[in-house]
Amino acid sequence: MTTASFPAAALFDLDGTLLDSAPDFIATANRMREARGMTVLPLEQLRPVVSKGARAMLAVAFPQMAESERHALVPEFLDVYESLIGQHARLFDGIETMLRTLEQAGTVWGIVTNKPEYLARLILPQLGWEQRCAVLIGGDTLPERKPHPLPLEVAAQRINLAPGACVYVGDDERDILAARAAGMPSIAVLWGYRLDNDDPLAWQADQVCEQPQQLWQAAAWPSVKRASA
Repeated sequence: MTTASFPAAALFDLDGTLLDSAPDFIATANRMREARGMTVLPLEQLRPVVSKGARAMLAVAFPQMAESERHALVPEFLDVYESLIGQHARLFDGIETMLRTLEQAGTVWGIVTNKPEYLARLILPQLGWEQRCAVLIGGDTLPERKPHPLPLEVAAQRINLAPGACVYVGDDERDILAARAAGMPSIAVLWGYRLDNDDPLAWQADQVCEQPQQLWQAAAWPSVKRASA
């Protein structure tokens, strides 16, 4: 009988997986709406699309605009978000304990996100993660972003492990597609941001977790290869 163990490395999506950043994003969207004389949106209206990125959030905030007009607002959106990043966001319950459990087990962990790297790096010191996070890959770090496997492959390379020795954890289908293409076991988490028609079971991740507390247990993690890169 094989004893369950934590992986050599765990790589995580950021927004919707580790960090509940939706409150920061609704504040960003509403500041932009108010500047244009529009009423504020409730958090519940924006929350489902947070993992889809700035363009998807702008589509909710400014549905009356043409797509090209909303695309032109992306730099403003990112600038406003940068000005208030971390003011309202918080870790999902159980995430800090999960990370400390991994560290105590000897598992290194890092972040692979489609958020621009400079924005993701602003979050690390707010959470005391500068020395704890072994690798950070943003959406603009490399020529490709998720669902392309390159960000996960490079993240594994930077921590001197083969992709198959790592596990990727995310709340969006792009996360699971990227992991599968990289040959990396994956966990789909259900506490993040999803549209009503999203079906995480259809993504065919190696594991599905409903609560971060499940990841405190080695048995919740898929088995991995032990070969180094």
